[in-house]
Amino acid sequence: MSRETGFAIEIRERYQDVAGDRWPAAVDPQPDELLSSWLYRLAVANGVAPRSFAGVLGFCGGMWSARLDLRLPEDLAAWLGARTGVASEAISAMVMSDGALTPLLLPLRETARRSRSTWIQYCALCLANDRAPYFRRSWRLASRISCFRHGCGLRDRCPACRGGIAPFAQTDLIPHQVCARCGFDLRGAAMIFVEAAARRLERSIDDICKAEIAKSSSAIHEWVALLLRAPAVAGVGSGRPLANLSTSARIRCFERLAQRADDGPVDAVARRRRPTLAAGGRDGLIGRLVDFVDQHQRLPRSARAQPPGVDLAALLAAYGCAVRRGSRSTRRGANDGALKSLAA
Repeated sequence: MSRETGFAIEIRERYQDVAGDRWPAAVDPQPDELLSSWLYRLAVANGVAPRSFAGVLGFCGGMWSARLDLRLPEDLAAWLGARTGVASEAISAMVMSDGALTPLLLPLRETARRSRSTWIQYCALCLANDRAPYFRRSWRLASRISCFRHGCGLRDRCPACRGGIAPFAQTDLIPHQVCARCGFDLRGAAMIFVEAAARRLERSIDDICKAEIAKSSSAIHEWVALLLRAPAVAGVGSGRPLANLSTSARIRCFERLAQRADDGPVDAVARRRRPTLAAGGRDGLIGRLVDFVDQHQRLPRSARAQPPGVDLAALLAAYGCAVRRGSRSTRRGANDGALKSLAA
């Protein structure tokens, strides 16, 4: 006995009537994800190449997504929220909106000579280990040279074609971890070695920036200005500021600064402060940062344009005391004294 088989046909609602303005694929932002990274993943998930997605958002092209990383109009954030189901506040949070660190952002430069910076960096191991590869907000800062998770140096170019990362120019439905120029998968890039002392120095700088921003301290602006002038102290980059150097040049800069702090003489001012800092570890690096700032603070006032009453060397010394709190009874008094000296 034969049995007829076939497909059941059923009349359903039109997709537009069911979905409304929502796009078919939903993409959740990842921790510390950059807005442009989320937009690329959103575009590909919904079947639109990143370059064409610029037109969907009302842009002509170029570095459209990199510009949105710096400023996202509120109406566009609300429009994206309505179509993705992601809260507009969460979308806006992916923008590099911290004004104090704006001078440390890598400039919008699509193509650059090998010694110059590009607009974004990446860690190949992070991309390889991500369930959904994405680019981090911290990778746009010139003060970052390594991955805090994997300990390797960051890259700012494709190792195959030596071009900058340009997913905003991708014309095919290809994930953004694939070079838009040559098709190399960035996850396969070799690890870059960075000396441990340079990585500790980088971590201390990051801690200080976060602490000063959390306190809304006006000293953060002078501190950022000093960081931008660091290549001149290290003798790297022909006098160009930190944000204009390639990642490889900034790695050399940090390694030379760390080496100079270890090998160079310590002036009398730093010697007086050094006993307040524990030897070795991160406190030792804070001490070397004090030396670095002392050197700059001996420059003429016209050259350093320092706000009245701000002593960054003392500020760093106080920070060194603060990070040493472990046994509270013996260290609380020292911390309070250092902070009081700042306010004096």
